Amino acid sequence: MVGDQKMAVFDDLKKKDKLLLYPHSIQWKGQIPIANRAEAQSVEVGTEEPLKQECEHFLASVRNRQRPRTDGEEGLRALSVLQRCQEALEGIPRTEAKAVALKTSPKWFAHESAFVDDGVQIGEGTSIWHTSHILKGSRLGKNCKIGQNVVVGPHVTVGNGVKIQNNVSVYEGISLRGLNTLVNTIDGPQKTWSSSVTPWMNELRPTLVKRGATLGANSTILCGITIGRYALVGAGRVVTKDVPDHALVVGNPGRVTGWMCLCGVKLDVKGEKATCPTCGQQYRAERTGMTAI
Repeated sequence: MVGDQKMAVFDDLKKKDKLLLYPHSIQWKGQIPIANRAEAQSVEVGTEEPLKQECEHFLASVRNRQRPRTDGEEGLRALSVLQRCQEALEGIPRTEAKAVALKTSPKWFAHESAFVDDGVQIGEGTSIWHTSHILKGSRLGKNCKIGQNVVVGPHVTVGNGVKIQNNVSVYEGISLRGLNTLVNTIDGPQKTWSSSVTPWMNELRPTLVKRGATLGANSTILCGITIGRYALVGAGRVVTKDVPDHALVVGNPGRVTGWMCLCGVKLDVKGEKATCPTCGQQYRAERTGMTAI
């Protein structure tokens, strides 16, 4: 069986090729899915500001007393479908779902469609959004932002100030040290096996994402890998070995092609030293990567 999937990446900072479409496919060999990555295809986009167009459409709808293309009722219908899907996946009867869905504290917030298992620790100021699930034994730090349809755990530690965007799975064995940004996908500790009855959970190796690291959309981090402080992994990259501090990783498999400043700008490197062209911060090369001077 062959499955097709498409991933779209939009970068508003680029002057051209803002929208790229990746027509990836998956080839199944027995019980094992093999990813076939395709080259990006540029999609032409209009020059009009999307937010401006949306506002103009809304104002025109109000002025003409017409129903807009997207309204609150449509949003509620979409959330209702997602909610029922989550309940079906969890095996929760409809009569019980409402009782377990809302577990909001005065110190942190969880949307009514989110699920927070018993025994989870959540820090002050953290928010958990639509249809996300925090599994047992997990710990979320202070001021974290957990996006929509995120799965965390079981037994995952997330530090303070971590932002996990939509559709991310953070599996057992992963530790996020704090002030990280995770975009779209982390495929965490994993092992390929030939039979569904083969035990392997006792072979998990811890995966560590250190403070300030950013993982791009659809990046895959193999188990047992450490992502260094303030490193940046590009979208769609497969990381097979440890990433040093401040490293810029691109290509497949991922390789270090440059170094990043704390402010998110690529460093100018000369010998064993580097300087940020934007903020002027200086760095020196060490065994663990770049270190601010």
